[in-house]
Amino acid sequence: MKKIVSTAFASIALFCLSTAALAAPPIKIGALFAVTGPASFLGEPERNTAQMVVDEINKAGGVKGRKLELITYDTTGDATKAVQLANKLVKNDQVVAIIGPSTTGDSMAIIPVVERAQIPLISCAAGSKITEPVRKWVFKTAQNDGLAVARIFEQLKKEKKTKVALLTVSDGFGASGREQLKAHAARYGIQILSDDTYGPKDTDMTAQLAKIRGSQAQALICWGTNPGPAVIARNAKQLGLAIPVYMSHGVSSKKFIELAGDAAEGIKLPSGKVLVADLLPKSDKQRNSLLAFIKDYQNHYKAEGDHFGGHAWDAVMLLKGAIEKGGDTPAGIRNALEATRNFPGIGGVFSYSAKDHAGLTKDAFTLVEVRKKDWVLVK
Repeated sequence: MKKIVSTAFASIALFCLSTAALAAPPIKIGALFAVTGPASFLGEPERNTAQMVVDEINKAGGVKGRKLELITYDTTGDATKAVQLANKLVKNDQVVAIIGPSTTGDSMAIIPVVERAQIPLISCAAGSKITEPVRKWVFKTAQNDGLAVARIFEQLKKEKKTKVALLTVSDGFGASGREQLKAHAARYGIQILSDDTYGPKDTDMTAQLAKIRGSQAQALICWGTNPGPAVIARNAKQLGLAIPVYMSHGVSSKKFIELAGDAAEGIKLPSGKVLVADLLPKSDKQRNSLLAFIKDYQNHYKAEGDHFGGHAWDAVMLLKGAIEKGGDTPAGIRNALEATRNFPGIGGVFSYSAKDHAGLTKDAFTLVEVRKKDWVLVK
């Protein structure tokens, strides 16, 4: 009889614990993406991917028995709006962490908000200055500009090209890229003969390209996000610019090829490996994650998962791992993020530390080229 009673009590206790776990409030995660506006080619796949991954985590039982609640706002790529929405996530929604924003400008703008509130931020933007110098509560998933610059300069050195022209967009991403290009040029024996900019809303860069055509530059490096680089590609073709054109990782998606059309042919750029996942060797540490992400996104949205959606995939999965190891408090999450090592994500294999909140090396990039309206590996 005692055994039956004990068993009954054990069953009731187990039921109560299970019920309590199911009834536990969700873990709130904030997300800021440029879903609409000029940077929507970044923000839309990031929003889609983040929600897809959170839904799958919840379907599998959540994190430590608790569901994740993703609270997403559209910054439209406006830094002022991003700050307002970051404050809303912190004060009204009481999130334990924030992923995004999509752009360097938005990310830099909200850093004071998260640092003051002591809420971990995992930015999906590329600017090196987001995590340099290291800030206690700020991490990122997009590969740093400096790593992309190194990949381009290594290729130019291989091709014995030492004289280049720069054409960078006059926004946060462009300024960061320009800074890195100028800082690293001498190390690779690169001489910058022309250093010009264009506005984010400019629709014709013929004047800058004509100037470059009249120089002794052996290659053009353009740093920006769509649609500007596509305009530059078309203008360069119209002018008959006979030097190779390199773009930044800011246009590493099929959208660039669509916008540039035939003018995209032959253009090279550094990119995360997701664009060429099917061409990677089976020994590549990221290959399985990349192929799974591409298939998953295709099933959900009938479109190809890209480099930018991958930043959000990494952010959510890094948070999941941090919550599993450090608990669901902002401080616990921050500490666990900083202790993350060898996480095979979409953007690369992440290893954060107290001195590095970007977590990637130049191996996160591969060099790709447009051939017949598709991406191929540059060997």
